[in-house]
Amino acid sequence: MTIRDNIQTIGERIRAAEQGFGREPGSVHLLAVSKKHPTASIREAILAGQTQFGENYVQEMVEKAAELANSGIVWHFIGPIQSNKTRLIAATARWVHSVDSVKIAKRLSEQKPADAPDINICLQVNISGEASKSGVTPEDLPELAAQIATLPGIRLRGLMAIPAPEHDFTKQCAVFAQVRALQENLVSQGFSLDTLSMGMTDDMEAAIAEGATIVRIGTAIFGAR
Repeated sequence: MTIRDNIQTIGERIRAAEQGFGREPGSVHLLAVSKKHPTASIREAILAGQTQFGENYVQEMVEKAAELANSGIVWHFIGPIQSNKTRLIAATARWVHSVDSVKIAKRLSEQKPADAPDINICLQVNISGEASKSGVTPEDLPELAAQIATLPGIRLRGLMAIPAPEHDFTKQCAVFAQVRALQENLVSQGFSLDTLSMGMTDDMEAAIAEGATIVRIGTAIFGAR
């Protein structure tokens, strides 16, 4: 199977899930997670029509962005954020999925190049309460959203979550439903949110069933690292 074939297969899974769970056709977008894969593989994905790519490591994203300049890529940063790397992220990524503190959001706001469009922000929620994972607690989410929503240069778009691995579809859905409920609560408070970044290769159908608008797929496109 080629990368083109894999992207087509994933696209068919997304469309089938949209139809099967009553989602609007085209409402779920594929983010190709290209971390640790070479630019040659990314070029293959571009030729297959993929334009949105996610990276977990800042230096790797910056180097790939330089090598693939003028290729039409929209870069998403989806990894943990160190405060000393925010300037590079702000200069490269149009989306940042992994914001979980006011400090990081303020740095992105202040360091965005003046001529660049606003950075789209998702707040990462530690929905499974794992000590090893980044993310704001559900309890602290409303206050964090309120502090970030007014910052210039960034636009709060929604939430991101990486639940603990779970193979039972019903249990997968239950966790993603919690993330959706958190977003709905924020919307009811007046926040204008339209993005739920959740779901990977093994749980994307459950995520789509519960409202995902971006699914982050790496292995099923590029193979094992």
